[in-house]
Amino acid sequence: MKEREPCVYILSNGKHGTLYAGVTSDLIARLYQHRTGLIKGFTSRYGVARLVYFERFEDMPSAILREKQLKKWNRSWKINLIEENNPEWLDLAIDLGFERVKAR
Repeated sequence: MKEREPCVYILSNGKHGTLYAGVTSDLIARLYQHRTGLIKGFTSRYGVARLVYFERFEDMPSAILREKQLKKWNRSWKINLIEENNPEWLDLAIDLGFERVKAR
């Protein structure tokens, strides 16, 4: 993965757990922020740090448009999207060089 690449991502705190959708131009840096609690708010409050889905885009406007679309989706649509691509809800961040997130 390139260092700077527009991405939409979904984090969870476990299979069928709390979901968070976001957008970034640097997925590695953003994951570090989420996983170390540097971003205060929803994700740190609920322990939402497992990367269960992400999409890469050519440009930020396209990624932002997709994030807005996902945020409007109901929960079951997001779960279906995750399970189509990651049926075991594996933490995809591990393949990007991160250690496993400790259970809360």
